[in-house]
Amino acid sequence: MKAIRFSQNGGPDVLGFEDIDLPEPGSGQVRVRHTAIGVNFIDTYHRSGLYKLPLPSGLGSEAAGVVEAVGSGVTKLKTGDRVAYAGTLGAYAEANNVAADRLVKLPAGVSEEIAAAAMLKGMTAQYLLTRTYAVKSGETILFHSAAGGVGLIAGQWAKHLGATVIGTVGSDDKITLAKANGYGHVLNTRSDDWVKRVREITNGEGVPVVYDSIGKDTWSGSLDCLSIRGMMVSFGNSSGAAPAVEPGVLSAKGSLYVTRPTLVHYTRNAEELQRTANDLFAVIESGAVKIQINQRFRLSEATKAHEALHSRETTGATILIP
Repeated sequence: MKAIRFSQNGGPDVLGFEDIDLPEPGSGQVRVRHTAIGVNFIDTYHRSGLYKLPLPSGLGSEAAGVVEAVGSGVTKLKTGDRVAYAGTLGAYAEANNVAADRLVKLPAGVSEEIAAAAMLKGMTAQYLLTRTYAVKSGETILFHSAAGGVGLIAGQWAKHLGATVIGTVGSDDKITLAKANGYGHVLNTRSDDWVKRVREITNGEGVPVVYDSIGKDTWSGSLDCLSIRGMMVSFGNSSGAAPAVEPGVLSAKGSLYVTRPTLVHYTRNAEELQRTANDLFAVIESGAVKIQINQRFRLSEATKAHEALHSRETTGATILIP
């Protein structure tokens, strides 16, 4: 089968489209024939070496498709089942062997393309908004990268929870898109004094939580947007790694909390994974959250997909089609 592989860290050009042999699924595994593959910023971290992988390596951790074969001991899945996963390496391929307890069945109302676009980003929004910091009706919160994949889902979901959502974007042409996806206020981090505007919007109080996937460029300003005992949720590094945390700074700025969550710790076992996915599927099927796939590339065009991500010109979700 065909798969994306890389043998050295670097830019998008290190990705190769290669022939590989996929063994039969082992005990407890299922072979999934992919029909759609999710593209996420964490993929660029793996490729660049920010997050280290043993090389040579496959890439990608999110896909959806159809069960093609099952290994011994698998009882809850069968050939032909529509499934999706997030968190298993090797998704940039025509097929992948995945542990059965890391797969979720897709309900009739969720297509494979939607699942591939939504699993990682949607489950990330789920744990961020309902568990890392449980957003409450009537609160005003700040979410960076409002027009990005997680941001478009989170804006709709947070509005569904009854919050007023302030979003940030990197260019004016993304403002309309963000406002159409749940954001009551949208600020341009490159042209607005966004910290001042957040304080004005909240009558000087600041927000109880900031969700930040940008990292280095927004770190200091995000801390300055928080209310007393507010929580800084750093869940990405699109502009580079966030600086080291100095406890004294957190005290001086209002006894702040800082956390660096990751999806794997919120989907630790099959039951937790299924509950998280079910919550996501429910808001999608209800229409409260609409998944926007705004970029599609062939699997062989993974390099172009990564170049598009780095340009910060993408909006919504990006998927690869085998």
